[in-house]
Amino acid sequence: MRGLIKGVLSEELGNSLRMKKRYVEELDKLPKGCLSRKKIKGHYYFYLVQRHKGKFLYNYKGRLSPDEVKKHKSLQLKRAGYRKSLSKLNKQIKFLRSTLRGKQPV
Repeated sequence: MRGLIKGVLSEELGNSLRMKKRYVEELDKLPKGCLSRKKIKGHYYFYLVQRHKGKFLYNYKGRLSPDEVKKHKSLQLKRAGYRKSLSKLNKQIKFLRSTLRGKQPV
């Protein structure tokens, strides 16, 4: 019975590690940073804000169409969803590893 439960837990750990790898790959495909809008002399200009070595970098993007802004916002939400899922998955992996290596038989 104990071997069966350990087998199921180790299989779940393997699945979780594969999912983590896929999430990381998908995150790498998505653009990093946040779109910031500034109003200068009555006109709106967009900047892509990113962190680099603890500092914020503002990359000028110019005037963007509403479609481009919507596209970037949707990608930003998608990135946030992947990061949230990845966080939950990391907690699950930590739990499974601690359960499998525990001193109590499972």
